[in-house]
Amino acid sequence: MKQVSNMANTSNGSLATLLILFTISAAIHTGAAQFSVQSQNLIADNISVVEGETATISCRVKNNDDSVIQLLNPNRQTIYFKDVRPLKDARFQLVNFSDNELRVSLSNVSLSDEGRYVCQLYTDPPQEAYADITVLVPPGNPIIESREDIVREGNETEITCTSMGSKPAATIKWMKGDKELQGKSKVEATYDRMFTVTSWLRFTVTREDDEVPVVCIVDHPAVKDFQAQKYLEVQYKPEVTIKVEFPQGLIREGESLELTCQVKGKPEPHQVNWVRVDDDVPSHAVITGSDLYIENLNKSYNGTYRCVASNSVGETYADYILYVRDALTTTPKPTTTTTTTISTTTSPPDIIQDSQAGPEAQRLDHAVIGGVVAVVVFAMLCLLIVLGRYFARHKGTYFTHEAKGADDAADADTAIINAEGGHNNSDEKKEYYI
Repeated sequence: MKQVSNMANTSNGSLATLLILFTISAAIHTGAAQFSVQSQNLIADNISVVEGETATISCRVKNNDDSVIQLLNPNRQTIYFKDVRPLKDARFQLVNFSDNELRVSLSNVSLSDEGRYVCQLYTDPPQEAYADITVLVPPGNPIIESREDIVREGNETEITCTSMGSKPAATIKWMKGDKELQGKSKVEATYDRMFTVTSWLRFTVTREDDEVPVVCIVDHPAVKDFQAQKYLEVQYKPEVTIKVEFPQGLIREGESLELTCQVKGKPEPHQVNWVRVDDDVPSHAVITGSDLYIENLNKSYNGTYRCVASNSVGETYADYILYVRDALTTTPKPTTTTTTTISTTTSPPDIIQDSQAGPEAQRLDHAVIGGVVAVVVFAMLCLLIVLGRYFARHKGTYFTHEAKGADDAADADTAIINAEGGHNNSDEKKEYYI
C-alpha cells in the first residue's frame, strides 16, 4: 500500500514537471512570436485615381521572416495570395512579388471599385495595412449661359455656369478679362454619388465690357484648365470728339476752318449733325458728313459749334468754341526826334502790331506808348529848365543918361551934362547879375 502511494506521488511530480515545462515553452514561443510581429512592419498607401484609369496597390514589408503576404478587396475576398490570384477578375494583374512587396494593378477603375483594400501579413497574430482607393470622376464640359445676348450700358446682366456629374464636387470661379469676379454657387448631390455645381455671376456692364470675354473656370482634382467663356455685346451711346484739321494755333480773319466730328458708338450712329448754339451756321459753310468747313472767317462767325450724334441707345454731343482774331498787319510806328540842350531820342524801328493779339499784346502797346510819353515829357522839362536859366542871366537894372546925373543936377540939362562928363563926387551905380 505504501509502495502504491509512493508511485502515485512520483507520477504526480512528473506531471507537474511536464506542466511547468510546457508552460515555459509556450511562454517562450509566445514571446518569440510577439517579437517577430513587432519587428516586422507592413505598409500600404492610399490611392486617388481618375475613373477609367489604372490604380496600383502596393503592400510592402520591412524585415520579413518569410511570412505570407496577401491582398483582399473591400469585401474581404482574396485578390492575391502570394503570387496566385484566386479572384476571377482579369483587371487585377500582378506587377511585382517578392519577400518584401506585393504590388498589384487594377485597370479601368470604376466607382464600384472604390473602398478599402487590405494588405495582410500571415504572422501570429496576423498584421493588416489598409489602402483606400478614391475614384475621381471629372465633370462634363461646363455650360455657360447669359440672361440676354445684348446688354445696354448701365444695365445689370446675369451669367450662369453649370458643372455636372463630378466627384467630388467641382469649384467654379469667374474672370472678366484679367480681373477675377465673385459669383454665388450651389452644390447638388445626385443619386449616383455625383455632384452638380451651378454658379451665378451678376454685374453692371459698361462700354469697356463690349467684346470682353467672361470666363467660367472649373477647378477639379481630375482636370486642369477646364473652362468656358462668353463674349459680352454691350450697346452704348455715341462718343463724340471734335478734331481741328486746320488751321493750327490762333484763328484769324480771312483764314479757313475745317472741323471733323469723330464718332464711336454701338450700334453705329445713324445721324451726325452740325449746329451753331444760339445762332445759325454761316450760309456759306459746307457740311459734308461729319466735316464742317468755313472759309474767309470773320469775327461775326465767333460762337459755339456743336456736333450731335445719335443711335438707338441715345444722343450725345461735343462743342467747339470759335474765336476769330484780327488779321496780322504791319504798321510802321512813327519815329520821334526831340532836340534839346541835353539829348536827342529816337524811337525803335517799325514793329508789327496786332491790336487784337490778346491781353499780352495790349499790355506791350501800352508800355511802348507810356515810354514815348515819358521821353517827351522829360524833353519838355529839360527845355523849360534851359530857357529859365537863359532868361535869368539877362535880367538887371538899367538907367538912362538922364537918370545917371539926376541926383546932383538942378534941371534936366544939368543932369545930362553931369551924366556925360561924369562928376567924380557922384556915387557910382552898380549892376548885379543873378
